[in-house]
Amino acid sequence: MTQTPYRAAIVGTGAIAAAHAQALRAHPDRVTLAAVVDLDVDRARTFAQAWDVPATYPGLTELLAAENPDLVHLCTPPSTHTPLAVEALRGGAHVLVEKPPTLSLAELDEIAAVSTTTGRHVATVFQHRFGTGAVRLRELAAAGHLGRSLLATCETLWYRDDDYYAMPWRGKWATEGGGPTMGHGIHQFDLLLSILGPWEQVTAVAGRRARHQVQTEDVSMALVTFADGTLASVVNSVVSPRQVSALRFDYERATVELDHLYGYTDDNWTVTPAAGADEVKTLWEADPSTVESSHAGQLENLLDALDAGTPLPVTLADTRRTMEFVAALYKSAFTGAPVTAGDIGPDDPFALRMNGVPAPWEGIRTA
Repeated sequence: MTQTPYRAAIVGTGAIAAAHAQALRAHPDRVTLAAVVDLDVDRARTFAQAWDVPATYPGLTELLAAENPDLVHLCTPPSTHTPLAVEALRGGAHVLVEKPPTLSLAELDEIAAVSTTTGRHVATVFQHRFGTGAVRLRELAAAGHLGRSLLATCETLWYRDDDYYAMPWRGKWATEGGGPTMGHGIHQFDLLLSILGPWEQVTAVAGRRARHQVQTEDVSMALVTFADGTLASVVNSVVSPRQVSALRFDYERATVELDHLYGYTDDNWTVTPAAGADEVKTLWEADPSTVESSHAGQLENLLDALDAGTPLPVTLADTRRTMEFVAALYKSAFTGAPVTAGDIGPDDPFALRMNGVPAPWEGIRTA
């Protein structure tokens, strides 16, 4: 017996919404895009025409009342995610939210409480977890083929010019929540965390080196200790003209590297076996894939979870580990002290906002 396709809606029809529409289109037998929402009615209509969406609405309230969707995709600015997610959950829908999912740990915990009460689930878009290379790496590591994890590096070196920050909500703590740590590097270090597991301590610095018109950092760096003893460095930037997203994992039996920008295939991975461990490369190459890491890959896993009635990947618990890492990086950078996992309790200023204390550059005047 064929199951009736799930009904999805997209809230916010800016640039990232196209990736969500494309992901939904990749699974036509399992989910349909029933409606879109945007405060700009003309933009919503243009988007709906481009993606063959039958209905548009000026707000989420109207959408929920008229369409009763199974799944709501939130593609709006970060400061709107929490109230919209809460409304969607209480309206009976599951939620897939773009990064950063919330502005703070406190907001994320608020969503989690509503999710528990309503029985509806929330997932964060961290699509790089679901690429074939990441899945293969986790499997090989879990099976012991790579030996102990020793060292890792994670670099998100991107470039965003002044025009990028002309969007009113960008570069402000109250509306974006942070700089490249929150809005750019989060994809790469979320992938790092998904592979290496729990982190234990963060020692960090952050600076505003070039984008002086914004409130937030434009560079951050962290040294991280993981529960298994792995040492890692994490760098996030929006001032780097040669752009790259790069991760490197040094295990006892191999170095595994990923070099891409916004999405990867198997061709973006390199495996260098240690002496006497040539079988690692053979195992890596045993099941090649040309599929790119994308929203469609995560959506496939999410639809499987809906079928099974289980929490949606990436779960709120998974998301919280990544968001706690973000908060710890900012706290360490702004206070000058290492931060250990679990240090940021509910009353900590850095649980309430990522700039729990003034940034080191606040009040500094530039020419």
